[in-house]
Amino acid sequence: PTSAQVSAVPQPGRFCYTLDNDVLTTEQRQFYEDNGYLLIKKLVSDKDIECFRKEFMRICTKEVNPPGAMIMKDESLRSQYGQSEKVVNKVQDFQEDKELFRYCTLPEVLKYVECFTGPNIMAMHTMLINKLPDSDKQTFLHPMHQDLHYFPFRPADRIVCSWTAMERADQDNGCLVVQPGTHKEPLKPHGYPKSEGKANKLFHGLLDYDEKSPRVHLVMEKGDTVFFHPLLIHGSGINKTSGFRKSISCHFASSQCYYIDVKNTDQEHLEKEIVEMVRKKYNATSVELRDIWNFRARLVQGERINL
Repeated sequence: PTSAQVSAVPQPGRFCYTLDNDVLTTEQRQFYEDNGYLLIKKLVSDKDIECFRKEFMRICTKEVNPPGAMIMKDESLRSQYGQSEKVVNKVQDFQEDKELFRYCTLPEVLKYVECFTGPNIMAMHTMLINKLPDSDKQTFLHPMHQDLHYFPFRPADRIVCSWTAMERADQDNGCLVVQPGTHKEPLKPHGYPKSEGKANKLFHGLLDYDEKSPRVHLVMEKGDTVFFHPLLIHGSGINKTSGFRKSISCHFASSQCYYIDVKNTDQEHLEKEIVEMVRKKYNATSVELRDIWNFRARLVQGERINL
């Protein structure tokens, strides 16, 4: 007998990746089910984005210094520009910055997040990315990867990233690139890419990525927000313009998710790298990956259960 055909007919109650509520249309749920991402136009207001941009500039000039935040800089430009917008390419873990963290509590964002996580929502990982104009070295290309590689909690289907463009993002300035449907695949081995120049710290990529795989460039306007699954293979290209391409994002998870032990898995080498970085930064001796996530995680809606 021949093997059964895969059914592509949408059937109510058959959605694995979204939860029942009246926010998403059936078409939107089917799109996320099939592709692993969903783009919502003009979700975040210009006014809010302007506030986030100003706060980022204050962090760049050290007017504010949020506790626990990692300010990532391009080391090669530091000597030219000191610490400024021209050097800082990422602010990570901004949970203690009141203004930036407001992004993670915006009702218009959480309304959609709840469709993926359910009503008890933790903000687990925050980032403001300032993609700098790139030289030929391709330093700011983020290789294709799956975000779940970085996360020691499950189930993956109750985790979602919300990624908002703070200005137009297109192929010229290094917009997001996604491989639709790959959220249905398992977590693959990641590491530092061998080919592309000098890799930025923790910018891991898929080790066996096929460059010929079909990809979609997500062209987004200011305020547009994409929600995507942590197994979706994605990355971003280089910024070929002379300007900066900013985005703000947060990974949310259901507070009913649980921590897993990454020992003896493909994620173990990442744990060692992160723990080592934190030990150096805080001069701490006994740190475990779970402690780091506990330190970052914040309840933004409902009740805190496991995470």
